[in-house]
Amino acid sequence: MIGTVNRLLAHDDAGKLLLRITIGGLMLFHGMSKLLTGASGIKAMLAAYGLPEFIAYGTILGEVVAPIFIILGILTRPAALLVAFTMFIAWLMVGLDKTFLLDKTGAWAIESIVYFFVGSIALALMGAGRFSVMKSATWR
Repeated sequence: MIGTVNRLLAHDDAGKLLLRITIGGLMLFHGMSKLLTGASGIKAMLAAYGLPEFIAYGTILGEVVAPIFIILGILTRPAALLVAFTMFIAWLMVGLDKTFLLDKTGAWAIESIVYFFVGSIALALMGAGRFSVMKSATWR
């Protein structure tokens, strides 16, 4: 019985595609928000830490460009590492003080940051899989 279930669900490449669409697609919403409303909020946070405001435009790479690459299966591993790095910086800037807290519903206060970080690391370890716009495995 369990062997049959395992055989029916043995579609690693489809699982990788689903993870890519989920991580890339959901992160893209964050990036589109910044594209539509601007980077002033990020710039203000950076300025509060004494960092140059131009770094805010790096969020476009980590929240728009990298997610699009992830969804399409282009340079998935480096793109996933860029999203993970973006989430690490997000944790340092907005989540560090919430690391040991719960939100109003009882969820971990930095849960979404952790989901994106861990999911991106998993993608970096697994790669795009077969379902990619790139034919060459080198570019997936």
